[in-house]
Amino acid sequence: MDRLWRSIPAKGQRDLWKRKVEQLSEQVDSLKETLDKHSFRQRKRILEAKERAELFERANGESSHVLQIFDDEAQARQSARTSARALDEAYETGVAILQKYSDQRDRLKSAQRKALDVLNTVGLSNSVLKLIERRHRVDKKIAYGGMILTVVLMVAFWRLTH
Repeated sequence: MDRLWRSIPAKGQRDLWKRKVEQLSEQVDSLKETLDKHSFRQRKRILEAKERAELFERANGESSHVLQIFDDEAQARQSARTSARALDEAYETGVAILQKYSDQRDRLKSAQRKALDVLNTVGLSNSVLKLIERRHRVDKKIAYGGMILTVVLMVAFWRLTH
């Protein structure tokens, strides 16, 4: 091809064919390089497969031990997944409980406001109002204590599973 482009009489066409021949030779070089890399990788894979087969043949007595190790690892992985799912479920339950507490607190505040309005209009004494407020504080402490206990139990469960 190199000789053919030189034999073209017109200079413009000769330059065009020269570039085409150069591009074609670059493509050929690139394809050769790619083919060499591919064949090298293929030979390397075949060699690794042969070495692997030789190792498995040598480990006749130990192959059951290797399989036992893989089984133990698979069981541990499965156990970790199960624990993660249980922890996610416990977390979602905790979030749902806290949301319910928040809704309940809002409802109780609304009910307290309405009750205080009714009591004020009826004219109950201050001592009864103080008793109601004290009861509200105790209920609040119980609610927060329950929340803290829930969080502590979740953390303890998480630590036991991990």
